[in-house]
Amino acid sequence: MRSGADWDADLARSIIAEHAAKPGATLPILHALQAEFGCIPEPAVRLVAEALNLSRADVHGVVSFYHDFRAEPPGRHVLHICRAEACQAMGGAPLARDLLDHLGIAWGETTADGRLTVEPIYCLGLCACAPAALLDGEPAGRLKPGMLEALAEEAA
Repeated sequence: MRSGADWDADLARSIIAEHAAKPGATLPILHALQAEFGCIPEPAVRLVAEALNLSRADVHGVVSFYHDFRAEPPGRHVLHICRAEACQAMGGAPLARDLLDHLGIAWGETTADGRLTVEPIYCLGLCACAPAALLDGEPAGRLKPGMLEALAEEAA
């Protein structure tokens, strides 16, 4: 996987063909495309729709419904911050708000320098370590004020 690769329609068609015969092929195809390209670009939506005999609206609906899919490439680093009940009960909301304010971005956005994308996630399974986050897949738990900012700086 070369996550974040430049768009290549032939490669996308190959990925789609590899998964098209699977039951419920839409999700496996979209996951594979995002793993390869870092996002689901608009041309991919058209290709998936054509291959699976779906409307583009159907495929776009799947992409926009699931939080894991994105239409734009992420920053060089991705920080997922848990928004589930346990993390919120342990003070996660103000920690997240402070970070977003510090970075000057909103949920799902990327810093102007392209360094960091901050995305919500709705359970990391780290409830005993709440509030929690993942930076590039590495867990961080028992977050306190300033720790998310430190993680963001670590991603420099």
